[in-house]
Amino acid sequence: MSSDLIIGFFTLTALEIVLGIDNLVFISILSSKLPESQRAKARNLGIALALITRLLLLLSITWIMGLTAPWFTLFGHDFSGQSIILLAGGLFLIGKATYEIHESLEGEEDHKGSKVGASFTGVIIQIIILDMVFSLDSVITAVGMIGDQPGGIWVMVAAVVISCIVMLVLAGPLSRFVHNHPTVKMLALAFLLLIGMTLIGEGAGFHIEKGFIYTAMGFSLFVEVLNLLAGRRRRRKAGADPKGTPVKLASRYSESAPEPAAPGGAAAEPSQDKPAAGD
Repeated sequence: MSSDLIIGFFTLTALEIVLGIDNLVFISILSSKLPESQRAKARNLGIALALITRLLLLLSITWIMGLTAPWFTLFGHDFSGQSIILLAGGLFLIGKATYEIHESLEGEEDHKGSKVGASFTGVIIQIIILDMVFSLDSVITAVGMIGDQPGGIWVMVAAVVISCIVMLVLAGPLSRFVHNHPTVKMLALAFLLLIGMTLIGEGAGFHIEKGFIYTAMGFSLFVEVLNLLAGRRRRRKAGADPKGTPVKLASRYSESAPEPAAPGGAAAEPSQDKPAAGD
């Protein structure tokens, strides 16, 4: 293996891990809508689907490279299959992230004031769409870095597999961290807005260096970590719980699985004590 391929492997692995963590953050946010007993299953299934999608795309390099051929021209710009997919993926990320931010800050419970259970199938469908967007961006990045060097396909496969293993290891801790720190969740959703705009820019023909994007994201995350550490230190000095009480974001989804319906099809209602005679 040549030195260029070895350097490319380590560089690509690092980039794939960063892209994988972005993917995992959104998977964690989506899976948090499910009852707690189903969240780990949804996360693991999402990571498995991400790995399968990436490997299938890598084995279809000829098709991936063919996506760069122009399909049509509009306003003097050639649009290829890759451009259309990046545009659609970027719009999906922006729309979904905006909806999640609104639901977390301004959302309400249903009209009865009770929590509702998220559909496992619905969450998995959203994760599949997300995996497709991130997988295509990941594979296009890999092909652009490694190209058609001898043995390059196995280097790309190894980098993708390693990144998915890292995602699997970090899935539980990262999900709990995002769930327990609402400010981090909002920051993660803002990152998804940024990534969505990057995909739209790439799809429209404007090359955006990912280094600038990830530097901005890294700096924002660094500042937030400093804020969390400073808040913990202040609470410790005040004699309060160092973990504090985080802001409670709005959620219309139940934390537990829905209770089975009572016999006869009607949901069981909590019993109420009858007033005593003479009251």
